[in-house]
Amino acid sequence: MNKKETSNPKFARKMNTSENSRKKKNRDLPWWVELFFVQIGLPDKLLVKILKTKKTFKETIKNEKKSLLTFLFVISSLTYFYPVIKQAKNQLNCEAIAKNYIIKNKNIIGLDTRELKMLSTNFCYGGEEIYEIENLKN
Repeated sequence: MNKKETSNPKFARKMNTSENSRKKKNRDLPWWVELFFVQIGLPDKLLVKILKTKKTFKETIKNEKKSLLTFLFVISSLTYFYPVIKQAKNQLNCEAIAKNYIIKNKNIIGLDTRELKMLSTNFCYGGEEIYEIENLKN
């Protein structure tokens, strides 16, 4: 009998598949299925939808790995550089506001654009050079 069983691969496959199906049937349920669908009693239709979604999600990840990695790289790059970009934008806004303030309130004549930019940058970083210029003029 042993020779027949081993020599017949179809019969061996049938035995293996039946053993595998028994193992699959005897597996414990995942904790979340046990909690939500057995203990709490959520509808089975919801479980079917969740399992279908999980399956399609896994297939999508397998098929679209390259595009997903590219997308994650772009998002992480933007997230990493966003604070630097925001700081630069705020600094430029501060310099523009300080420049307008200097032009309106200090009435400095003969000041070229480079000196004006230097004073506005100094003011944005907490410098008080603007007030010293006013004191020198008086």
